[in-house]
Amino acid sequence: MNATSTVPVRVEGGGEQVVAHVGLHALGCFADRLGLGEELSAAVTAGGDQRLLGHDRGKVLTQVMLMLAGGGERCADIEHLRAQPGLFGSVPSDSTVHRSFAAIDEATLGYLRQSMAVVRAQIWHRSSATTGTAPVILDIDASLVEIHSEHKEGTAATYKGGFGLHPMFCFADATGEALAGMLRPGNAGASSIEDHLSVLDAAIAQLPAEIAAGHCVGDDPAVAARTVRVRTDSAGCSARLAHACRARNVGFSVVARSTRQVHAAISRVVNDEDRWAAALDQDGEVRDRSAVVEVTDLVDLSAWPAGTRLIVRREPLHPGAQTSLFPSLEYRYWGHYTDADGSPVEADADMRAHAHVEDHIRRLKASGLERFPFTALAANQAWMATVCFAADLVRWFQLLCLTDALAAAEPKALRWSLWHTPARIVRRARQHVVRLLDGWPTADQLLGAYGRIALIT
Repeated sequence: MNATSTVPVRVEGGGEQVVAHVGLHALGCFADRLGLGEELSAAVTAGGDQRLLGHDRGKVLTQVMLMLAGGGERCADIEHLRAQPGLFGSVPSDSTVHRSFAAIDEATLGYLRQSMAVVRAQIWHRSSATTGTAPVILDIDASLVEIHSEHKEGTAATYKGGFGLHPMFCFADATGEALAGMLRPGNAGASSIEDHLSVLDAAIAQLPAEIAAGHCVGDDPAVAARTVRVRTDSAGCSARLAHACRARNVGFSVVARSTRQVHAAISRVVNDEDRWAAALDQDGEVRDRSAVVEVTDLVDLSAWPAGTRLIVRREPLHPGAQTSLFPSLEYRYWGHYTDADGSPVEADADMRAHAHVEDHIRRLKASGLERFPFTALAANQAWMATVCFAADLVRWFQLLCLTDALAAAEPKALRWSLWHTPARIVRRARQHVVRLLDGWPTADQLLGAYGRIALIT
């Protein structure tokens, strides 16, 4: 019996014709097919950067996105792509990357976001996840990012006793895209309604024009062709936010906070089993020992927009449960305000899907969000935006080019199984040919992805 885990070999430098990131090459080919680099390059030019440079700025940003997808988290990590010109051509140095981000000001960043919206519209017109007439659900949430340096501009102490930043994001629930993000100091309030509305408006601006129509401030609601609705946790529990959503013809679902009248309403139905209905899981199955009730008739909602409802759910109390709206030794009570139609059970199941936002933020933190490499705030804002762009590029690739488990895989799984696929590169018939490693578990999926990329027109 052999207990060793490796084969004894002699290791030397000087290897040739070997590449190690074929999956990232596929992702780059996909970006090129969408015209992402050209759009970003035009945005940088529109922002006023007219300098003659050795590396096109749109290409630089696209290759940084590939680096972030592959697990990079600082400018120097671009060197791992630079070492493989056979796959990625001329790749900028880390100093060029650093200068590129330092040159992105607020106006240029706005143009870059507009360029992403142009490319995003292509994806939304192609993907079954976004076509059709189903409501477009937007999820807003904020998350703390620890920064261990007080020399970075815009950092501050956090409410959890740490130090760093407190960015806020708005995601598209159907795809997981980070439509908008706002980089805020660590002491920024989670319940800032101004920040909620800023990221909401920025997210709506990222939607295809035919979907965004009728949902901007001042738009005629009659031109809206698709329903848009926003969900937030209790930080967004405000009649002011609800009215602002109504002014944009945007529906709302916000987690309720504990108040005296909410407490009183629950106390009146807590033992009235005729009013409670069994809660459902996301797959439609009955949720064990959980129930839902509507208490709209028991609370004063005059401060909220017409049609606002209050839905309450109870579930078995479990270790680590968050604050309950009503004291109980058996159940945790949780609720939300909404202007959505449908039964209380349907509204509850929809609102619980807001938890997807935690998955989206986790993907960002695994792809460069937890490390801001610059001192200047503007450069770090551009870095966070690029992290979001990279995460969206990966989601687009998953939606259009991958199937089965890889279509929903987390960043670490994609790196281990796809992005870092090894191969040998040879020249045949005046072409460079990449030969995947025999027996690589995801070789068929990668070849299939290249085939789907070739079909994009």
